[in-house]
Amino acid sequence: MAETKEAPANGDGPKLAGLVRSGDEQTDAIAVTDFIFQANDISNAYLVTTSEGDVMINTGFMDNAERTRRLLAPHRTGPLAFIVLTQSHADHYGGLPEFLEEGTQVIGGPGFDEAVGDMMGLQPFFGPRSGKLWGSTLKRGGTPKPPPDVKPDILVDRKLTLDLGGRTFEIISTPEGETIDALTVWMPKEKIAFTGNVFGPVWLSMPFLNTLRGDKPRLVRNYLKSLETIRDLGAEIVITGHGDAIVGKDRIKADLDKLHAAVSYVRDYTFEGMNAGKDVHTLMREFAWPEGLEIGEFHGKASWAVKSIWREYAGWLHYEDGTTALYGVPRSSVDADLAELAGGAEKLAERAQAKLDAGKPLEAIHLVDVALGAEPGNVPALKVRKAANEVLLKECGGKNLSETMWLRSEIAECEKLLGEGA
Repeated sequence: MAETKEAPANGDGPKLAGLVRSGDEQTDAIAVTDFIFQANDISNAYLVTTSEGDVMINTGFMDNAERTRRLLAPHRTGPLAFIVLTQSHADHYGGLPEFLEEGTQVIGGPGFDEAVGDMMGLQPFFGPRSGKLWGSTLKRGGTPKPPPDVKPDILVDRKLTLDLGGRTFEIISTPEGETIDALTVWMPKEKIAFTGNVFGPVWLSMPFLNTLRGDKPRLVRNYLKSLETIRDLGAEIVITGHGDAIVGKDRIKADLDKLHAAVSYVRDYTFEGMNAGKDVHTLMREFAWPEGLEIGEFHGKASWAVKSIWREYAGWLHYEDGTTALYGVPRSSVDADLAELAGGAEKLAERAQAKLDAGKPLEAIHLVDVALGAEPGNVPALKVRKAANEVLLKECGGKNLSETMWLRSEIAECEKLLGEGA
């Protein structure tokens, strides 16, 4: 087995933005071992060679399919017997048509067809939301190609075992990392596990139980069960959807033990707060990691997980919101009334500026939301909104990519409305 590259320690690794764009300048596939080759993409594609043909695990994004094929082509050794799709997001299956050969069988997880159908059917909703968050990061320069119509030949229920060219592949259902249909590919002889994005895009970091873009919620107990399933394999190498392989049985177990403890702590903290009668906003604000248990928050965040877990168990109704929460009339319906009572949108903008000056940017945004609800183009309110988001961007430190992308998009929207940079 060739020497593998170990991923950087948590906190020292590349930013998530760097990971999803790491294939831009790649000129050669990475030899993870002497029979596994990696093409970097938004989610990586992997080629596994055997004496009787090849296996691919994910195919990368549709926009980069030609590059991915070119990187892996020199390492092909025979017909492509199987393509395993570890989840139903397009960055995992988008390049599929570029690799299909006569006889290639495509494997997906339980519920793959339904998950793709839901995502594609809601593209008019999800597309603009994804664009707001990812457009400037991926720098595509235009709308991506439409995802291909994918229909796996084999859908794994719980586990499927394949033998090819002296290698064994155990394909195991491990849901809730990012999708309900997520799969892990385990090679028991070599002690190698391909986990896709079960553990998210960055190793040893908080799962994103409900993304800002929107998707079906990932259930925390099922996530922990999947983690336990993978941990119990005793892998010596874990190959994820992004970055370098994680190497070393002891390190992998220690990391997964810590990840399990951290996510369990967030779950238990939420339960205890619910039982103590605390509202979800208080629990989000008060959350703090115990010493020694903090994990990365590059995509998901613990405070966001608190909100996701709360909703998983308590549903959408927050009792403190009162009667209006039961009906389709939002608070914004009285923005004009509130602005009138305050003396106009500019008066609200003045108060928002005072809140911002006092170090309360979120309270400032609440106030300008009312002002802009009453008068969408109010310049003083837009300026405060922009400044408040700039303060939040500085305070967050750019560590969490989703948070950073959101704040930058809010700032850019204000600049557009103010006519800045035109």
